[in-house]
Amino acid sequence: MSTNQTSQNNSNVHITFIGGGNMGRALISGLLANGFNSNQISVVEANAVTALKLHEDFGVQGIGTLEQITFDFSKNNVLVMAIKPQDFNVVAKGLAAKLKHASAPGPLILSIAAGIRLKDMSRWLDHARCVRAMPNTPALIGKGITGLFADTAVNEADRELAQTICNAVGQSIWVSEEKLMDAVTAVSGSGPAYVFAFLEAMQSAGEKLGLDEKSARKLAYATLEGATQLAHNSDEHAGVLRERVTSKGGTTAAALEVMKQEGWNEILEKAIDAASQRGKAMGDELGKS
Repeated sequence: MSTNQTSQNNSNVHITFIGGGNMGRALISGLLANGFNSNQISVVEANAVTALKLHEDFGVQGIGTLEQITFDFSKNNVLVMAIKPQDFNVVAKGLAAKLKHASAPGPLILSIAAGIRLKDMSRWLDHARCVRAMPNTPALIGKGITGLFADTAVNEADRELAQTICNAVGQSIWVSEEKLMDAVTAVSGSGPAYVFAFLEAMQSAGEKLGLDEKSARKLAYATLEGATQLAHNSDEHAGVLRERVTSKGGTTAAALEVMKQEGWNEILEKAIDAASQRGKAMGDELGKS
């Protein structure tokens, strides 16, 4: 969909961000770059310096407190919950009374708070029109990917709107069951940290072999970027691409043999499983209140 089409299709939408931190800021920037106007966006941000910066950079309206939120019922209202998971309960309960007085069906709620499940979100807000999203930090440069889940209380138009908002900072996928959001969190939400750790190790290895820091960094980063782009542009499985780089008895084969002996695949699988299990536990803990 082109920017002009996005603008026309969503010209009646007003989005209020609850929180103007890094991810909220990234989404606002992405939305404005994809056809939304600054007068369609408001931000509830208690930090006056952050609120002023958002207004100066993007022209969006700053709102100091939840009590000051107003809904224009001639618009399709969206609330983006861009707050820390541990703050969600208190903020959601603070919004509940305001949502209760909104005309049916009330605003669409899009949560990007990690670990907050739909049933808990809906219970605290006393509101069913909710979508759960899990973006990742490459969204800060428009290269993110977001996992999305909603139940039957959210219709197709709302799904499209939630996806449009998330796609302003990259791309997105829908999962069929909410428990799969823990897998999304483990693979892509936490995933950038695995990549950074891999880059650290590659650069360190290069330096230990005699390369200077700048050269080792450039070689590692450019190799990862190029290989990822090559894989992304290919229809073939990553395993096939790996085999094409691996000549029998060559340097790549020697390196991969060590990785195999050390159980590199199993280590990464265990690490991602641990992240998924922790995501589930966080959901349990956050939902107790």
